[in-house]
This record gives sequence, structure tokens and C-alpha cells, in this order.
Amino acid sequence: MSPERSPEFIEAISRGLSVITAFTPEYPSLTLSQVAKATDLARPTARRILMTLQELEYVRADKGLFALTPRVMELGMAYVGSLGLWDVAKPHLEALVTRTHESASMSQLDGPDIVYVARVAVPKLIGLRVDIGTRFPAPPTSQGKVLLADMERREILQRLSDPSRSSVIPVVQWDQKSFLEELDRVKQQGYALADEELARGIRSIAVPVRDSHGRVLASMNTTVHAAETSVETLLTKHLPPLREAADAVTEDWTRWQSLPSDVRERDADAVGRIPLLASPEE
Repeated sequence: MSPERSPEFIEAISRGLSVITAFTPEYPSLTLSQVAKATDLARPTARRILMTLQELEYVRADKGLFALTPRVMELGMAYVGSLGLWDVAKPHLEALVTRTHESASMSQLDGPDIVYVARVAVPKLIGLRVDIGTRFPAPPTSQGKVLLADMERREILQRLSDPSRSSVIPVVQWDQKSFLEELDRVKQQGYALADEELARGIRSIAVPVRDSHGRVLASMNTTVHAAETSVETLLTKHLPPLREAADAVTEDWTRWQSLPSDVRERDADAVGRIPLLASPEE
């Protein structure tokens, strides 16, 4: 039985979003029949939605196959833009990458998954492609551990009881008892490691980014190739600058939140530079 919907629920929007999310990295192109099957919609309904999305330039069609266009990225970037997090984080992520010569990212939780909301990458051969909007199961990732560690156990278990919407199958599957014990350690030490748990060859370390009330707003990580960088190196060389970058984002985010909304919109491009970064004494 389907859950009872609110009187304000708009079925057409729900169906349109289900069509968009039917396309995945494994199945970037789908026929009408495949879309209808993946979304559990009647073929005429699926066709009308696809035609609407095509007219809006979110979908293109070629020889009976439908595929998303880059314009779909605007939907995800609208969230990031409204959040303001990318504006705040960008200069600090760039500075961190310049300092470490390794990729750095920020993520937030969406159900049982992490979703990347900011990223600065370096050209290295790492097994998984990551862009803004990419999602991975939270438990085998350093960022997921940091985000989950800030929650009550009941909420953690409730989130992880839902199926992941990521197409990636982790190398390491989470075990409730040992994972909860690890989250306790993460919360106490203030960082999390993921050692080839999501995919072979990928090792990462993450720390929390907090809001003005001390709540974990997002996580920030540095990702390395396991064959090049040991866990010890992650802890001794990469953790200190990562913490400094996350602390700087936290400080700037607090200042950002204190600004009037019209000032935030007008000065978004200046976030991370003077006067926002200037100290009170300056």
C-alpha cells in the first residue's frame, strides 16, 4: 500500500522527478519502455513527461533513446547555490588542494547516502568519478562517518535502514555493532578514515564543518590513492591542513549566516575574500 499523501502533494511533479532519477551512470540512455518500467508509469504517461522534459531541454532524444542533458545539473546547483555553502567553501578547498596536491570535497547526508556539494579535484587516476551531486553509501566513506557520528543512534539506524540510491556497491559492507562503535570513536577524535572501504585503491580522511551553533553542517575530506599514500601519512600530513580548512569554512559560514540575505546574494562572489575574511581588529 502506498503511503498516504498530503492534500498539497502534486503527483505530476513527483512523476517528473522519478523520470529524471531513472537515468543513472550505468544506464545514461533509456528507451521509453525502460523509463516506464523503471518509474512504474504507464507508457503514455512516461512519454508525456519525457516530451515535456525534452521541450524544457532537460532531456534529449536520439534514435529512440532518451538521455539527460547537462541542464539537469542546474537543479542540483540550485540547492548548492541557495545553501551558499559552495561560495563559502570554494577558496578554502582550493587552498587546501594547492597545499596537499590531493583532491578535496564536501558532502552532506541525503537519507543513507552522502551527496557531494563542493569539490576541487586534481588529475589523478582514482577508480570512482566524483562530481557535485554524486552520491555514495554513507557507511564506507570517511565523510559519511563524520556526518553520521553527530547523530543519535536511533536516527543513524533509521537512515541506514533505507536502501541506498547510489549505484556503487562498497567493498566493505557495514556491520551494525562494529560500525556504531567506530562512530563513537569518530565523534570523540573528530575525524574519520575510510581505507579502501568504498572502492579498491581509494583512501580518505574527513572532518566536520559546523554551523554557528556547533552542529555538523557538512563534512570535508581529502582523498588519496592508497598505493601512494599510507594511513599514517593521511593522519600526520593531511589531517592538520584539512582541519584548518574546515575550521576556516566554519568561521566564514558563521559570518555568512550573520549577513542580511540581500547582502549575501549581492556579495556571493566575494565570500572567502576581504572583507568577509577580515578579522574584527582589521
